[in-house]
Amino acid sequence: MNTQFKKGVLELLVLVIVREKDQYGYELVEAVSKIVDVNEGTIYPILKRLTNEGYFETYLEESKEGPVRKYYHITVSGKKHCQELLKEWLAFAESVNNFIKRSEEK
Repeated sequence: MNTQFKKGVLELLVLVIVREKDQYGYELVEAVSKIVDVNEGTIYPILKRLTNEGYFETYLEESKEGPVRKYYHITVSGKKHCQELLKEWLAFAESVNNFIKRSEEK
C-alpha cells in the first residue's frame, strides 16, 4: 500500500481499535497490521502523541506471559476526536470514490 495513504489513516485506525477495547502496544500493532502493513516503530509514536494530546490514558497491568503491559484507554476527548476523524474520513473517501466512478464513466 502507498506510504502516503497509510500515513493518512493510521491515527484513525488506532483510535477506532482502542475505542472498541483497551489495548496494549504490541496488541495494537498486531491489530493495525491486519489492516495495513506497519511495524512497531510506526505505531508507538502515534500512541505517545495521542496520549500527550489527552486522547488516551494509560495504565499498567500484570501479564501472565511476561512483563507488565501498558494499556491504552480512550478518553471522552479521544472518542470525540475519533468521531470527528471518522466523519472526515468517510466524507473524503466518498468524494474520492465518486470522482473515480465519474471518471471511469467517461
